Amino acid sequence: MSVRETTSKVWFVGAGPGDPELLTVKGQRLIAEAGAILFAGSLVSEAATKWAGPDCEIQDSKGMDLDAINDWLISRARRHACVVRLQTGDPGLYGALIEMVQPLDEAGIEIGVVPGVSSAMASAAAGVESMTLPEVTQTVILTRVEGRTPMPEGESLAELARHHCTLCLFLSITLLKKVQSELYAAGWSEDAPVLVVHKASWPGEERVVRTTLADLRERCRAEKINSQAMIIVSPTLGARQWPQLKKSKLYDKTFSHRFRKADKTGEAVS
Repeated sequence: MSVRETTSKVWFVGAGPGDPELLTVKGQRLIAEAGAILFAGSLVSEAATKWAGPDCEIQDSKGMDLDAINDWLISRARRHACVVRLQTGDPGLYGALIEMVQPLDEAGIEIGVVPGVSSAMASAAAGVESMTLPEVTQTVILTRVEGRTPMPEGESLAELARHHCTLCLFLSITLLKKVQSELYAAGWSEDAPVLVVHKASWPGEERVVRTTLADLRERCRAEKINSQAMIIVSPTLGARQWPQLKKSKLYDKTFSHRFRKADKTGEAVS
């Protein structure tokens, strides 16, 4: 493919987890400006294209392979100043972003990326859960269990889970037996709390399941959840009901920072 400079720009826009209102303001503006939109219909609600103009060409990519997607983006960038590739969640997480960007680079087409709300964040929000708590865990790992795509050395779920921090498992709902075995191998107990959210934030379709590691497979089978689900395993789950919490230093009246000083008696001074 010959390199040719264009005045077009292809934007990879994170559509968020499902609710069209969770698109960023910038994402909505670009959808409205776009001459062509390619959206991932298997994961992105078509409602996310509702801000498109009446003359915008809109195409669902769920039946397209990578070559077809790249050819479509390049051909539309030859015709339109603004082309949008609308991806689920955030384009930089399990979105094949670089595979689509490289052919556009070779074609001399300018690229832009607009971040989106990840399903990990939307799932925690659906459950009213915090992924981090003082003196419980300050670390979140976004990962997946190994399936058809192998994991790099040192990144098996068992190895990562040994940190006993918050784990957000993408693309793993069909591999629950493996999830259980690897977490057990990492020392997680059978009664470890697990949050499973199917279609987080999708209006009328979101389902929140609270279970334990031991009951994970049975509960998901009973709820018929076998796709588009986030699995969160964390020592912070259920903290809303804990009788005592270690509080953040940020709001501690005895803690000073550049916007607030504490006096010697422990009374905060604004």
